[in-house]
Amino acid sequence: MLTLKKPRNRIVTVLCTLLLLSPVAVQAASDEELSEMRALLMALSERLDTLEAENRALAAANAELKKDNEETAVSVATVSEKTEAVAAEVKEQAAKSSWTDTLRWSGDFRYRYETFDIENRPDRNRNRIRARAALIADVTPNVEIGLGLASGGDDPVSSNQTLGGGGSTKDLRIDLAYFDWDGLKDTNVYGGKFKNYIHRSGKNALLWDGDWRPEGTGIKWSNGKFFANGLGTWIESDTNRGESFAYLTQLGVKLPIGDSMKLTTGIGYHKFDTAGNGSYFGDDDDFFGNSFDPVTNTYIYDYEELEFFADLDFELFGHPAQVFGNYVQNQDADEHDTAYAFGFKYGSAKNKGEWQFGYVYQKLEADAVFGLLTDSDFGGGGTDSKGSIIKGSYAFVKNVNANLTYFINDVGLKSGDPIDFKRLQLDLSFKY
Repeated sequence: MLTLKKPRNRIVTVLCTLLLLSPVAVQAASDEELSEMRALLMALSERLDTLEAENRALAAANAELKKDNEETAVSVATVSEKTEAVAAEVKEQAAKSSWTDTLRWSGDFRYRYETFDIENRPDRNRNRIRARAALIADVTPNVEIGLGLASGGDDPVSSNQTLGGGGSTKDLRIDLAYFDWDGLKDTNVYGGKFKNYIHRSGKNALLWDGDWRPEGTGIKWSNGKFFANGLGTWIESDTNRGESFAYLTQLGVKLPIGDSMKLTTGIGYHKFDTAGNGSYFGDDDDFFGNSFDPVTNTYIYDYEELEFFADLDFELFGHPAQVFGNYVQNQDADEHDTAYAFGFKYGSAKNKGEWQFGYVYQKLEADAVFGLLTDSDFGGGGTDSKGSIIKGSYAFVKNVNANLTYFINDVGLKSGDPIDFKRLQLDLSFKY
């Protein structure tokens, strides 16, 4: 850095020396000239002082600028580090949000051997499979899209496929095709062909078979204690044939009782406008136990089903247990209008070595419920039957189970002379 202090002293010293060592010049100079020289020296000294002050100011400014530059360098380094960290986080999130992370598979496979012992008919047996697979995509944080395929034909309450036919190829059809939007608190809105989320007491199929998939729109709400379910489903695609939309609704509550018990109870109302309409599936005279006019082959009644249900979950000797009951009455029918079921389950066959067994007794009068959608196994399917269901399950490992189900039923109650119906099912099930 430039400094003027030492040069100024040297100049003054040189001038003074010249004056002292030059007596001739001094003697030759007049007083006026000496005064001018002194004034010049004073002006030069003042100028040098000014330059020194400016130099000090420049030095201070330079030091401040150097400090600012150092701080700026530190800030730039900090910003660079933060930028790199943000970039790394964005890269990580981008990797996590890869399209593969928005897709997931679910499904199951079941191999079944079953035998039939039906009064006045030859005994028979058959082998069947059920294969289901669904691809589910999270389109947005609040929207899920699902597409599922299942074995079997077009039966609305069964995706079982009977083996045989010389090894012929088997059908594979759309089982699920839906959206699920949960943009509202505690609420899901569905559209398309989706799983039936209407509560089934004890997971029993008194009203709805487990394979049935509603086709329409629906809404489900639950805050953990109270719940409400509603859906509208198409039962006929051509509105020219009459009322084609059915409505299902439920209200319920889940009540804790002590530390290890929970009561789930509620009421439902389900309406099918079927009176005067023909069969919705199968042959013209297929009404699945419901009353019909044999001349016109049309339903006699609507099905306005008033339902009550209760499930009590608790622990017994260190294992989960449940007792349940379900009651329904058709408000439109004049007779044969009531159905009920009650039963229990004990144990849980989810993990390796676990087991479960259960028992259900139910009576399903001819016009208590819409027969097309009820259990396809009990009494051979449809209504107008009663009897017992005995169940057992064992888990070899998680998601791999052996199951036994035995039906001991009476079929054809309305006739006054029911027939014995026995059905044994042995299953090997896999889930993924």
